[in-house]
Amino acid sequence: MPRTQKSTPLAVMVFVLFGGVLATLLGQRLSPVTVGGTGQISTSIRSFTDVYDLVEQNYAEPVDANKAIYNGAIPGMLHVLDPHSNFFDPKSYAVLKEDESGKYYGVGMTIGPRSNQIIVIAPFVGTPAYRAGIHPGDVIIAIDGKPTDNMSTTDVAEMVKGVKGSTVHITLLRQGSEKPLEFALTRDEIPRHSVDLHFLLQPGVGYMHISMFNETASNEVRQALKDFGNLNGLVLDLRQDPGGLLNAVVEVADNFLPKGSVIVSQRGRASPEKMYRAAHGDTGRNYPLVVLVDRGTASAAEILAGAIQDHDRGLIAGESTFGKGLVQTIFPLSEDTALALTTAKYYTPSGRLIQRSYSGVSLYDYFFARDEHNNAAPDSNHPREVKSTDSGRPVYGGDGITPDVKIANPKDNRFRDSLALHYVFFNFAQDYLQHHQMARGFTVDEQVMQDFRSFLKKNNVDYTEQDLAANSDWVKSNIKTEIFTDAFGLEQGLQAQAQADPEVVKAIQLIPQARELAERAHQIIAQRSGAPGYARQ
Repeated sequence: MPRTQKSTPLAVMVFVLFGGVLATLLGQRLSPVTVGGTGQISTSIRSFTDVYDLVEQNYAEPVDANKAIYNGAIPGMLHVLDPHSNFFDPKSYAVLKEDESGKYYGVGMTIGPRSNQIIVIAPFVGTPAYRAGIHPGDVIIAIDGKPTDNMSTTDVAEMVKGVKGSTVHITLLRQGSEKPLEFALTRDEIPRHSVDLHFLLQPGVGYMHISMFNETASNEVRQALKDFGNLNGLVLDLRQDPGGLLNAVVEVADNFLPKGSVIVSQRGRASPEKMYRAAHGDTGRNYPLVVLVDRGTASAAEILAGAIQDHDRGLIAGESTFGKGLVQTIFPLSEDTALALTTAKYYTPSGRLIQRSYSGVSLYDYFFARDEHNNAAPDSNHPREVKSTDSGRPVYGGDGITPDVKIANPKDNRFRDSLALHYVFFNFAQDYLQHHQMARGFTVDEQVMQDFRSFLKKNNVDYTEQDLAANSDWVKSNIKTEIFTDAFGLEQGLQAQAQADPEVVKAIQLIPQARELAERAHQIIAQRSGAPGYARQ
């Protein structure tokens, strides 16, 4: 194939950008490494620019440099290292900073796709969208006059966000309204809560769900515990918590563990070992603790679950966690981009590395497929690292946090998939509230179920009475959740969902077992120390 002898300006730009990233990787942080030498690095960079030059000049269609570099070359290089080292382009870096700060500027509502339209799931109480009277079920047809046809949820969300104090014009369709509705909303600071739900399940038994560990996590946990008052038990829900900031989870763990307790340690090739301890401690609050986890519990959430388990502070229940034990350091680069590079591994107080193996596994399988063996103790086919808790109980590393009590996640079936595909519960709630007044004492009784049957028939959703009977609790829970969300707000909907959640119900039943675990551990540790009473370490 013909090629020019002179590099194009685009290829020069690529050389500078890619060379700068390599300098960050191999110069600033990994300078002690001399394998291959600078000559080999220069040769590799030259080979890359030669390849890109050929692609840029000869590919069948014009080459998008940003796509080729940001989405291809750099992520490909990093994923050769491990699944969690990553490159952030300007848009994804802005989202990362939003997540870490625990706030963004917008109008305050959740949106989602429904039948090729973007609709409002629910506005957050007290936000501009809520004060303006935007309702669940409203269809967003335009933002600042631009139609939302063929836009994704992410596209619409990005258009709604903006500078604090600026105005965004949103055009909506609402059931029962003859004309589109126009809203001019002033963007404001919208908190992104770490503790997105906390309430008393019953007198003296609290429930707290931590959705992420951002900069506000510790303050939110402390406030939630203060709101509870004296507790006889706490269900701490870490399901689907993807993690977050290391310092945030250390501060959160400080609320549950005795002063001086090891929370986590980390060490890497280019960084000395660092150990994090509870600086203030739980001040003697010894209520039983049940921690719910699942396959979506990852990273910082696993640090918290691992520390609670290793110190016998609480009972871990659910299914084995994701298994991420790698620490990423964020390196800001030019052009509002950044590099998340794995610089260390973290270890639970007992010394467990919980990182799941990613050798020979595709990225898809690593992130979305999990072997069932990780819910079991190690065996000859699946050997795992074995450590001990403070009281001597065996705990396992290398494949996430294994729960003390396994609670199987309910499996979907044809009937449930069909209802989800037709957005049945969301649409039924919209329809039901058009004809009924709602009170907080609402329950899904037989009359509501009869209305639900009629709705299914009217909308040509196939079902049998056997389907409804076999999935009765699940159906009633989803009906109440959606109706409460529409009538009283997102938080009330989440609370209704948690109260009916079989895993939460099981967690309440496990509180006496969690109490026994803690008391037995106290006795064993006291006996080992030779002290007349319990002295926690």
